[in-house]
Amino acid sequence: MQGEQGYIELCRQILDTGKDRDDRTNTGTYSVFGHQIRFDLQKGFPLLTTKKVPFRLIATELLWFIKGDTNIRYLLEHNNNIWNEWAFEKWIKSSEYTGPDMTNFGIRSQKDAAFKEEYDQQMELFKEKILNDDAFAEKYGDLGSVYGKQWRDWQTSKGESIDQLKETIEAIKNNPNSRRHIVSAWNPEDIPTMALPPCHTLFQFYVADGKLSCQLYQRSADVFIGVPFNIASYALLTHLIAHECGLEVGEFVHTFGDAHIYSNHVEQVNLQLERDIREMPKLKINAPDKSIFDIDITDLEIENYHPHPAIKAPIAV
Repeated sequence: MQGEQGYIELCRQILDTGKDRDDRTNTGTYSVFGHQIRFDLQKGFPLLTTKKVPFRLIATELLWFIKGDTNIRYLLEHNNNIWNEWAFEKWIKSSEYTGPDMTNFGIRSQKDAAFKEEYDQQMELFKEKILNDDAFAEKYGDLGSVYGKQWRDWQTSKGESIDQLKETIEAIKNNPNSRRHIVSAWNPEDIPTMALPPCHTLFQFYVADGKLSCQLYQRSADVFIGVPFNIASYALLTHLIAHECGLEVGEFVHTFGDAHIYSNHVEQVNLQLERDIREMPKLKINAPDKSIFDIDITDLEIENYHPHPAIKAPIAV
């Protein structure tokens, strides 16, 4: 299936035929196993139009990965809060935390207004400490060996470091026909040290006719909240690496393992399915001479993005 229509059809398929399954968050999901959507990046940048998707958050997260950073301080400095809950959980479960009981904070804050107010106060305190207290940020802001660490600093059994992303870019430049342009975030030895084991586990690049394509394998996909971010993130990564290597963009191919809709997202998904698909926007990279490793959020621009309004939904932690 192609483009945003492929995403919409995946949502319909899950609602119509998905298995009702329990999950790690105790929220419950409807799930299918094994699916693929293709996006022709020559036709536009795949920010969904059936709901507004925040490009700035996606871009700053990707640049965080590319830097090899694993501490949320960088994200907070860019007003990006999408990883806060996992770091926050580490703090509130520690012996140093002395605030109100935050047990099951993700679910309770959705149902109890008074608790939500307490939760918001503690989260603001947490963010302030991350931004202003170096020792606190080092201890509680780091998410372990998550994506950026594996992409840029994979540790071998010999104690050596592999910069997968840099090596892959060099291989694309020097041996474009190779079938080994692969970056893996799934490091079994490091899984216990990660705040969240990688959902987007492995991606591969392919060069043909002067165009760079990328295929992502995603083991676990929150289709309503997470997947629109993942689509745009890996499309952006493909653009940035093509820019680095002097290539045009080809396709982004999104391959799923467990693709699911959380039970508390069904109403929101049905609202999105009622909306028409609009024309895709365009991406501009305003940094002709910059390396991918030096690109900043100010170098990236989305043009002609006219989506339907955003649709809010709780995140399962």
